[in-house]
Amino acid sequence: MVSSELPEVLGMSDRIMVVREGEVRGILDGATADQAKIMTLATGGSI
Repeated sequence: MVSSELPEVLGMSDRIMVVREGEVRGILDGATADQAKIMTLATGGSI
């Protein structure tokens, strides 16, 4: 699934891969992921 809607991603995913500018920035476990972690990766930060 590809989506920019974070509530949808968090509600439907077991794992979340964050891609920024064509590069994988991180893979999060769906059970522990939250919007803040996803946005940190999506904006170039690291967790």
